[in-house]
Amino acid sequence: MHYVATKICRASEIGLNGNLFGGTLLSWLDEAGAAFAGYLCRAPNMVTLKMEEVLFRRPVKISHHVRIYARVYKVGTTSLTIDVEARRFDFEKDLEELVCSTRMVYVKIDAQGNASPIEERLRASMDQSLGDLTQRF
Repeated sequence: MHYVATKICRASEIGLNGNLFGGTLLSWLDEAGAAFAGYLCRAPNMVTLKMEEVLFRRPVKISHHVRIYARVYKVGTTSLTIDVEARRFDFEKDLEELVCSTRMVYVKIDAQGNASPIEERLRASMDQSLGDLTQRF
């Protein structure tokens, strides 16, 4: 997995049970995954096609730091399938714990919003070793 972003849980993001609202966490994962996919495809316009099974494993509380990681799972003609994870960081233990994980599909689009092919050289590079290109992210 490759580090993509860090978010800090704020009081305004807490739901009724005293935990980070799940929808907020999903938006963080979606945004980080799209940024990761856009970087790899060298494309500013990536849209979310789908989010597969989402597993919420541990709660996130106020002031928890949540680190988001991603990796390429599959390369398509116009899309990337990305595994995305959120991990809360425990400063005292210097330890990360998995909070949530999912697999998401992002599609490269053109200015009119139509699916657009990922450059062959980028696809070939990612296909060769699902992840080599991501080492620079």
